[in-house]
Amino acid sequence: MSFKRVLLVKPSGRHGLSYAFDLIPTALEYIAATVEDVVENVTVLDLEMEPRPFEEAVKGSLIAMDPDLVGITMSATEHSEGLEIARLAKSHGAMTVLGGYHPTAIPDELLSQPQVDMVVRGEGEITMRELVQKGGPEGVRGVSYRLKDQTIHNPDREFIEDLDSLPFPARHLRRYAYATRMSHGREYDVLTTSRGCYGRCTFCCEPTMSNGHQRFRSPENVMEEILEMDSFHNHKPLSVDITDPHFLGRPALAERLCDLLAPHELDIRFGVKVRADTVAKHPDIIRKMIAVGIEGFEMGIESPHMEDLESTSKGLSTEVHIHAVNNIKRWGGNAGGTFVIGLPDQTEDQILGFPAYAKRIGLTSSAYGIATPFPGTRFYDDLNAQGLIFETDWNRFDEMHSIFKSKHISRERIEELASICMARFWTVDTFLEKERMHVIRHASKRPLSKFIAERVHELSFSVDMGAQLQDKNLGRHVLAVIEASADPGVEGYTREVGVHNLIDMSRFLRLLGDQTVQLTVMSNGAAVTSWILKTTRDGVEYVRVIPGRSDLNTINLDVDLNCFEFGGAHGLNVIDRIRILGKMLASNRGVKKQPNMMRLLMAGGVELVTGYLRTTSHSGRSSRGL
Repeated sequence: MSFKRVLLVKPSGRHGLSYAFDLIPTALEYIAATVEDVVENVTVLDLEMEPRPFEEAVKGSLIAMDPDLVGITMSATEHSEGLEIARLAKSHGAMTVLGGYHPTAIPDELLSQPQVDMVVRGEGEITMRELVQKGGPEGVRGVSYRLKDQTIHNPDREFIEDLDSLPFPARHLRRYAYATRMSHGREYDVLTTSRGCYGRCTFCCEPTMSNGHQRFRSPENVMEEILEMDSFHNHKPLSVDITDPHFLGRPALAERLCDLLAPHELDIRFGVKVRADTVAKHPDIIRKMIAVGIEGFEMGIESPHMEDLESTSKGLSTEVHIHAVNNIKRWGGNAGGTFVIGLPDQTEDQILGFPAYAKRIGLTSSAYGIATPFPGTRFYDDLNAQGLIFETDWNRFDEMHSIFKSKHISRERIEELASICMARFWTVDTFLEKERMHVIRHASKRPLSKFIAERVHELSFSVDMGAQLQDKNLGRHVLAVIEASADPGVEGYTREVGVHNLIDMSRFLRLLGDQTVQLTVMSNGAAVTSWILKTTRDGVEYVRVIPGRSDLNTINLDVDLNCFEFGGAHGLNVIDRIRILGKMLASNRGVKKQPNMMRLLMAGGVELVTGYLRTTSHSGRSSRGL
């Protein structure tokens, strides 16, 4: 007897830094493609995208499809939701199977729950195909299951060495249009060119899953999928996240893929994860990658301190970081780096120095995740043996919450430091440096309206993410972020590079003229931080970010944090927005400032209208060049 109707479910509880851009359940699409020829029906249900409430979406799919097998992919933060989906499936009479990094690490704990029948450990494609065909777990390698009161762990399944033998993910089964606010104006997809990583970082799940073994698809096979993906999206501008833990694990394959991509001139921007040492060793390959649209690089910097790098088995020296960043930025690529904060021996002063180090080595993007001991990692085993892990709720294992005891810093302060580090790095000069990379890469400036629109989207994303992860403490975190945003280095940077040299704002400046515009964030009647823009008809003299406020301005824009509700409903309705705008306008009292404010409104309005017209004029045709 075999399973005939398979429902594959992605829960909606995946959150935190590791999952911020993990939008598309490619693992389920791979499994769907692998089993669809041996079942009557296979459906992928993505609860992250479902407009229906959680229970209604699950029950509705169970009733409509009547599956005999429900597969659920799970991360640690989806532990509770995954079990609830399994409970609903069991109540409907279906068998349940869990898979992913989290179930692979804790199969016994999950199988102790009555609603869980089976756990797939490791890669799922071949295992699920055999499981579906046999109709049960007996003799299927890589499966753990319950047999009466006993837990059975079948032998491990060997790695899939020939990744070209796998079908492409079943994009044709998608019921949702995926997009990310971090790639505004582009459709979104994901691509996997290899599996595993030879790194041995103690905090990473990959060594457990792949045993330090990396396998690769052929560049020709990858190119075939890229062209299929481009066609699937009707050749529209596309942003693609390459999911490999280390895209440059075999540099010659990456170079060959660049050679295959070059003749097609696809309007695709790729982002990759890479080790800094490989980037430092292969500048010519980095140049080729950026030339074909592989322009976003995320590197695990982790820390500027060798003791941290050694304790986590990162295997890099800090000198490598500088060489890697230089190789990326030389050709206009975006050099991103992640840092891990809250390691057992770190001090507050060390952590507060991370953003300055990130800027010093030239990163154009940076993220600061709280050290999280995921089950199955050496980091977890070491801390658990010492009795240092105090958190028992898997849903908080998201790299945004402190879950083990630190020698020097409290739990609350570690979480606050993560927000402060983000604020100290993501200052005005960082956003402008990203624009400078765009100018190097494309030899053109983007319009001011597009620059502002992207910043608004990024701000919205950050607030939503903060609301999800720090709901009760969001107001305190927002205030800490704004206080930390004051940076004397911004003025020197903007004077040197010239904002008008990076952003097309000539029309805006001509209308605005000679002004000193000050945007001040207020809290309880006191000025927290001010952003000051000094303009002339021909350019921007400087941008200054200071604590408090300055009296030397011609236009005031005051934003009061008390107008926002933190910890409740985070969206603002139209009336709230009008009220906030009215208060900003009221900041400009006096005969001189009101005409200046009108000039700003006129310049901003013209810029917005021009940006809208520019957008609509391009929407009717597809831009194929990079």
